[in-house]
Amino acid sequence: MKVKEIRELSNKEINAKLKESKEELFNLRFSSAMGNLEKPSRLRHLRPQVSRLKTVLKESEKEEKVD
Repeated sequence: MKVKEIRELSNKEINAKLKESKEELFNLRFSSAMGNLEKPSRLRHLRPQVSRLKTVLKESEKEEKVD
C-alpha cells in the first residue's frame, strides 16, 4: 500500500490496517522462529508498511492538534 492510498483513509481505517498488519507480522515472525515460514519476502514487505501506517497516522494526529 502506497502512502498516497494510506492518506486517503480515515484514522479509524488506518488504525484497523495497522492492527491487521502488526498481527500478521507477529504471526510471520513466530512462523519464522519455528522454521515454517513459506514467504520470507512477506516480512520485508510488512515492516515498511507498518512504518508507513504509523507515520501517516502520526501526521494526521498532528494536523488535528494544530487545527
